[in-house]
Amino acid sequence: MSDLTKTIQKWHASFKKGTDFDSWGQLVEAIDEYQILARQLQKEAQSSNSSEFTEDQKKTLGKLATCLEMRSAALQCTQSQEDFRLEDLKKLEPIVQNVLTYNKGFPFDVQPVPLRKILAPGEEENLEVEAEEDSVVGAGSPESFSSRVPGTLLPRLPSEPGMTLITIKIEKIGLKDAGQCIDPYITVSVKDLNGIDLNPVQDTPVATHKEDTYIHFGMDVEIQKHLEKLSKGAAIFFEFKHYKPKKRFTSTKCFAFMEMDEIKPGPIVIELYKKPTDFKRKKLQLLTKKPLYLHLHQTLHKD
Repeated sequence: MSDLTKTIQKWHASFKKGTDFDSWGQLVEAIDEYQILARQLQKEAQSSNSSEFTEDQKKTLGKLATCLEMRSAALQCTQSQEDFRLEDLKKLEPIVQNVLTYNKGFPFDVQPVPLRKILAPGEEENLEVEAEEDSVVGAGSPESFSSRVPGTLLPRLPSEPGMTLITIKIEKIGLKDAGQCIDPYITVSVKDLNGIDLNPVQDTPVATHKEDTYIHFGMDVEIQKHLEKLSKGAAIFFEFKHYKPKKRFTSTKCFAFMEMDEIKPGPIVIELYKKPTDFKRKKLQLLTKKPLYLHLHQTLHKD
């Protein structure tokens, strides 16, 4: 069996694994599998060194990667107007399996995704498995960061009688490889128990500076719903993201969250968890045993 045939078999096994997770309702695992495979297909589609695939086959691989991204995005945004359904994705299995001999038109009108891709706020960005120890070369200026990623922070809502608004100051995050993170920022979202957005998702601007094992933000995030209107079981999520120049994409390194009973005025320190972000909070794994946390300060405004 040739190496190329083995590669295609691995792709097919990964595709099947993702759709199985999807059909079983294991969405976190499905998203992760889809995005790992999308990255592999995308890499092959845009490789200029490989002569194993024809240009038409590379276009097909790129379109398959797009469809995997679309399904992944649909799983994360239940209010999407253009859901890419599991049944749609399953139609592509014969193409994945027989990409060398497939010669019909692609069933969906999509285009290959660009190589350098920063996903929309809140969309999962783990396009490849990476170890916690993953090192990054070329960390740029040691004391400051450029502003590759624009912030999308929103202003405070108007006050209402008897209602409470929440301002969360993201002070700093502790990471053992803080100095190696390029263009770090944090995506803030509010989710219910099913992982559905209750608020607009917001991105901080890029961090202001680093110091030892800390990356400093010093930025206020205004939660876009009154505390009394948040559903029982809701949580505020903080996803730490950074740019990986070698792989040319923005990756989620870790995440943290705060549940409703933790919303109190004053400082709070919360634990960091390994990706992928588990918005349903069912399979949580601490990022490290070291005493490194996300440091926040909460202010409650009540008329």
